[in-house]
Amino acid sequence: MAGKVDRLNALTVKRAMAPGLYADGAGLYLQVTASGARSWIFRFRWHGGRRDMGLGSLDAVPLAKARQKAAEARQALADRIDPIAARNAAKAAETAELAKSKTFKDAANDYISARKAAWTNPKHAAQWESTLATYAYPIIEKLAVGDIDVGHVTRILRPIWAEKPETARRLRGRIEAILDSAKAHGWRTGDNPARWRESLKSIFPAYTELSSVEHHPALPYSEIGAFVAELRKQAGVAPRALEFLILTAARTSETTGARWSEIDMAKGEWRIPKERMKTRKKMKGPHRVPLSARSLEILRDMARGRTGEFVFPSRKRDKHLSNGAFLAVLDRMGRGEITAHGFRSTFRDWAAEQTNYPRDVAEMALAHAIGDKVEAAYRRGDLFAKRARMMADWAKHCDTVAKAGNVVAIGVARQRKGGFDESLR
Repeated sequence: MAGKVDRLNALTVKRAMAPGLYADGAGLYLQVTASGARSWIFRFRWHGGRRDMGLGSLDAVPLAKARQKAAEARQALADRIDPIAARNAAKAAETAELAKSKTFKDAANDYISARKAAWTNPKHAAQWESTLATYAYPIIEKLAVGDIDVGHVTRILRPIWAEKPETARRLRGRIEAILDSAKAHGWRTGDNPARWRESLKSIFPAYTELSSVEHHPALPYSEIGAFVAELRKQAGVAPRALEFLILTAARTSETTGARWSEIDMAKGEWRIPKERMKTRKKMKGPHRVPLSARSLEILRDMARGRTGEFVFPSRKRDKHLSNGAFLAVLDRMGRGEITAHGFRSTFRDWAAEQTNYPRDVAEMALAHAIGDKVEAAYRRGDLFAKRARMMADWAKHCDTVAKAGNVVAIGVARQRKGGFDESLR
């Protein structure tokens, strides 16, 4: 490091654009890479080997500051201390100090804020915040995120594990994700106390072993005809949208956000872009939904009063129905005990117990992720044709107010008429 020091000045630094090292002296260099990036390095020898210590980019560290940092590194060397190791130790101490003040709620807010943009349903963040506020925050809200252990997680989950297993399962997963993120940020170390296999498996019974499992409250398929008949008596956009949801077995957000550009009336097809689908990461293209005669009738009615791009518009300009519109309809009908999402279960139970359609056809209708071979068949269109027949049968079932003891399985009815339809296999 002997020789002239302070060789650089503001002008030479400004003009240093060609790739290479520009020496300031005493081990300090301005480094210019082939990409044009410019940064400071301090070059020194430690135990016989050469080492380069980055001091920051030129944009963040001016010449005077770079010289100060280089001087501090030289002092460390004079004291027989590795300046890189010393800096790493200082950063670790700073991180440890930060972890002491970083509460679980701070970590949760950071996690939710970072992922909010990727969540397609705006209610997702609200659900996270609500479950954490109800069950986790009373116990660990102000606790340092680095101090949370299995005992804390057990106290949170024990009161609801058997009583509200679905809520407990989701809450455990959310706590696990937040603590994993906190570890990645350096705010905690060690195993994750909310992880099932590592920490909680020996404490709680498995979710699948519980006798009482929460589901979205659903209507029995034997009652769907009477329900739809009453639904058709309700005036307004929301009741028509809810019936459309029932007939297509779609999710709430898929239905409320439906656009006319997704509808092909001539082909009887609704193509939902994968960006609007819950399973979009596993999809190669849009989800195609076959439209029954009644579904098309609803669309034609909506088209007569079309006001914009959304099939089921709200009263607000250029807005679609809110997800809460269906709850309002159900409450108005005195059916607040069921949910819009529960009609998907109604359809699935009907398909399994009253028809001979293959399981994969029903799962595809629900846009559930299934095997690659079936996905390939779907892209060829044969499963779509089968699903079209199934949805037509479902529409007929929804259009019939069944009498006790007079419900006939569709597959069985076909057999009685002279042989099973082989195309359904």
